[in-house]
Amino acid sequence: MSLNSNSKDSVADGLVELLTPAVQEIDERVNGVRQSQVELRQQIDRLADELKKISESQEMPDELDSYVKKLNNSKRRVMIVNNILQNTQDRLTKLQQNIEKENAARKAALTKT
Repeated sequence: MSLNSNSKDSVADGLVELLTPAVQEIDERVNGVRQSQVELRQQIDRLADELKKISESQEMPDELDSYVKKLNNSKRRVMIVNNILQNTQDRLTKLQQNIEKENAARKAALTKT
């Protein structure tokens, strides 16, 4: 089965119309998760500062020291996830830009014919 040029363009336009909202929704959700990660990291930083003040003002129990280590480990993991989310968002942005460029090129080609 052979598709003519108009059919191919229609299929491509349909795919673009189908994928664009999904890409935008994913981008918005990634933004929301990244914001949550930033807020979580800030809270971890505040808690770590408070625990540091407590430990400096008095001898820290061994039990509390293990929680500080867990907190620092959690902070490291949050930062890793944040980096992954940033890379994902960058890829989504590039994908969206490529879709828009392709769409503009197709429209320009259609107006020439």
